[in-house]
Order: sequence, then C-alpha cells, then structure tokens
Amino acid sequence: MWRVIAFTAFSLLSIASYAAVKDTATTSQGYQKATLAGGCFWCTEADLEKLDGVIDVVSGYSGGELENPTYKEVSSGTSGHIEVIDVTYDPKVVDYEQVLDQFFRHIDPTDDQGSFVDRGPQYRPAIFYRSETQKQIAADFMAEIEALGVFKKPLKTELIPFEKFWPAESYHQDYYKNHSIRYSYYRYASGRDQYLDEIFGDDRKDNPVTLREMIDAQQAEEMTATNTRYSRPSDEKIRAMLSDIEYEVTQEDGTEPAFRNPYWDNKQAGIYVDIVSGEPLFSSTHKYKSGTGWPSFTQPINEQYVVTKPDNSLFYTRTEVRSKVADSHLGHVFEDGPAPTGLRYCMNSAAMRFVPVDKMAEAGYEDYLYLFE
Repeated sequence: MWRVIAFTAFSLLSIASYAAVKDTATTSQGYQKATLAGGCFWCTEADLEKLDGVIDVVSGYSGGELENPTYKEVSSGTSGHIEVIDVTYDPKVVDYEQVLDQFFRHIDPTDDQGSFVDRGPQYRPAIFYRSETQKQIAADFMAEIEALGVFKKPLKTELIPFEKFWPAESYHQDYYKNHSIRYSYYRYASGRDQYLDEIFGDDRKDNPVTLREMIDAQQAEEMTATNTRYSRPSDEKIRAMLSDIEYEVTQEDGTEPAFRNPYWDNKQAGIYVDIVSGEPLFSSTHKYKSGTGWPSFTQPINEQYVVTKPDNSLFYTRTEVRSKVADSHLGHVFEDGPAPTGLRYCMNSAAMRFVPVDKMAEAGYEDYLYLFE
C-alpha cells in the first residue's frame, strides 16, 4: 500500500480484546456485525465510524488462509487476504442495508483491481456476508444501485462468505485520530474524496443524500411516468370493456375456475399486462407450472406495478395482489414457490392480457424485451 507508517510504540501492542474472530452476525450483546472491504482501512474505518448506530469499527484482514497475517504479508498481495473493517452496529438504531449504504457512498465499488492509489487484489472491494440474510440484502441492494446508475460503471464488488477476521496491528486502529496529519495527507493524495465528489457532488458532506433516497426518488419518478402512461378508465368504460368473468375477478375480487382459464398452461414467451390499464405485470420468464390450475409466477416484472394487502375474506389471512394503477384484483401471493424467490404469485387469467414477445414492440412494451435476451 502506498503509505508511510512510522514505527511507534503502538506497533508493540496487541489488541487483546480482538483475537481472530469466527462467529455469526450477532454478538452476545445483541449487536450485529458487518465485514467490509473498500480499500485502505484507515479511510473506511473513519467513514463508517461516522454513521449513527455504529458501536465500533476495527481494521483488519479477511479472506486468506494464513493465520494471524501481518500488514506486510497482506500488503504484498500474496497472502490471499483483503484489507477489511469489522463493523459492530446496533440494529435498533441502524440496519444492515444502511451500513452498506454508508459503505458504498465512500468507496469505488466498480474497481476490482484495487482501490484508488492502492493497487492489487488485497485492496479490492468486497462484502464478507455472515449469513444468508446478509447475502440477500447485499445482493438486492447492489442490484438497485446498479439500476440507479450513479457509479456510471458496473459494480464489481464481490460477495464472499465470511470465515475469519484478524485485527490489524494496533498502530492501524483509529489511524485517522491518532495520526491525523499523515492520514489527511494520505487521503487527499489517494484520490478517494475527489472521486466521491465527482460521483455524489462536492457538497456531499454538508448535504448527504443516501443511496436509498436516490433509489426511492428514481423509482418514484418511474412510477409517475407509469401512472401517466397507464390509467384507469371510468367505471362505465370498465363495465363495457370487460366480460362478466373479467369484471367479477378484477372489480369484485372474484376467482376464476382452476384449469378452466386461458393462461394456466400458456407456454408462449411474452408478458402479461393488466386487462384494464395495460400496465406490465408478469413475464413468461418468471412463469412456472405450479399444478394449481392458475398462471403462477415467482415474481412480478417490477414490484412497483403491484400492490399487496392483507385479505381476511376466508378463515385465514392471505396476501392479495392488486395492480398499482388500475387497482384490479389480480390474485394472491403465497410463500410456497420455487427458487429464487420462494414465492408463488397465483394470478387470475381473467385479470390479465397476454402480449407475445414478437408483438411487444408494436404494442408499446419494447422496454421489456430485455427479459427475453
């Protein structure tokens, strides 16, 4: 690493409270942990400690097989370890996604060859997930960041199962506090803040905007555009345009007969849109044979186009699915579906219109052709 480290008495000390750690995501005090790699741990430690709800941040190493690695061994790039920080946070104050949000807003997640001035695999960005829940949250959040496009390049941040964390030497801990002048010089020379200013604006420190806020704002804009493009006709027009079964299902929350509906066994490629408004709902790429006699999907094209709400019309509670714009009753979603979502969106054919893939562009759905590439 391009850094000058003075030998001090700190280097003779060990971190007695931190032996090599191999544990779950939750501590005995109810705190949770996140292990993150974003280049120089002096910088990532300083940035994560500023987040409300973070209890402690320790600089160290993860990912390699060598026990008790030293800074010299890791920085050589031959040990297989990555410089990381081990973040302890209070889940009552801040959640895992918010920790990741702070992390991503202070690194370059698009460079898998190093980090700013520090080059080599030991400085590449990574998230060491400590549970399947952490893995899923990280993967979902990264997909949303990718769609946001704020970093202008594809994300290349690895998701790696956590095994062990070794704390770095004592003189690396709280380096930004104990050696503030050297730290400030290094940080400026590294180019980190210049890059972050370019991505998030040079007022990002005084007026911080989280990635979640950016994502939500973008999705709200997309939904506004959707609401402008698709609309719910008047009740009179709906009555006139729908058949009896279509009206019963969409407007009176009815259910069509199983196996006696047009789409339960439809195998054509294409998308299913709301029969009233035309808003896109489901894709054949997410359709599967559930054996129920109704068209079933693992997920909607975009969750913004559907709304879920509790349905207590039977002797147990179900989750109803309705379209966002037309407010049509579509069906229900159950937690007994296949991977990757584990969900079964059990829909009524009568609530949908099928658009074959070769007719999508003509019908104005060319934006969804990517589903079939």
